[in-house]
Amino acid sequence: MELEDLRTFVEVADAGGVSSAARRLGLAKSIISRRLFRLEDELGSQLLSRNTRGAVLTEAGVSFREHAVRICSEIDAAREELSPDGDLRGLLRVAGPASFGQHFAPAIAAFAAQHPLLQVHTRYSDRYVDLVAEGFDCGIRVGYLPDSNLVARRIGSFSVSLYASPQYLAAQGAPEKPEDVVGHQAVMIGTESWKFSEGRKTITVNPQGRFKSDSALAIAEAIAAGVGIGALPDVIAATYAEAGRITPIMTRYQLPEVGIFLVRSPGQHLARKVRAFIELLVNRFARAA
Repeated sequence: MELEDLRTFVEVADAGGVSSAARRLGLAKSIISRRLFRLEDELGSQLLSRNTRGAVLTEAGVSFREHAVRICSEIDAAREELSPDGDLRGLLRVAGPASFGQHFAPAIAAFAAQHPLLQVHTRYSDRYVDLVAEGFDCGIRVGYLPDSNLVARRIGSFSVSLYASPQYLAAQGAPEKPEDVVGHQAVMIGTESWKFSEGRKTITVNPQGRFKSDSALAIAEAIAAGVGIGALPDVIAATYAEAGRITPIMTRYQLPEVGIFLVRSPGQHLARKVRAFIELLVNRFARAA
């Protein structure tokens, strides 16, 4: 029984179809199908039921998947134990936020350059990515991390300030204190609160506005267009501020920093490729801080 056949079966089972698994693995669908056929032929049992929407596990497939995952994990762990200092190999899949892609892309590229035998696949999206269902080894997330069953490690943070465009300020004026914010149109990620600090005093405000987006870049553009005021990580705002399109306001008050987190699925064995990637990001953003 070929190990690559086991890994391919697990990928197809988790991805829900040959096409999705082929995209994850970067392989032709014909290769995926050939490996599945070979595995089912050797086992003498149908593991997947194919249909026009993809593939679902049969009863035998559900049972066998658990064994296949355990076998692959144990072989990976054994290989790393036998050669803990060897070259990193295999495939590392990382999900990252599109709005902050330019801030993480150099670190990921450097990691790929350091490990020439390792395949590195990165997908950037501002939507919430289900790491387990979509087959990612880990993900980079920016913000205030909600409770979840993922293992999270904080690797850094971005400072945040309140911004508005010159045209908005000319038309509406600038809020001077937190209580003034509710009288202005806000540009937001969703239903949120802004916590302003001045010394030891913290004031929480629930802003209201008609423009919401899950993209920090979209929020920055809306602020620059004069739609309203908004809280932005300063690394995102910098380009707009330098061009004179937005300007910081209420600078005497502080907003909480947003964290940078590396998240992964819980499990007993942390692959060396993931551990090495975490260490690189921690070092990079620790130095930046």
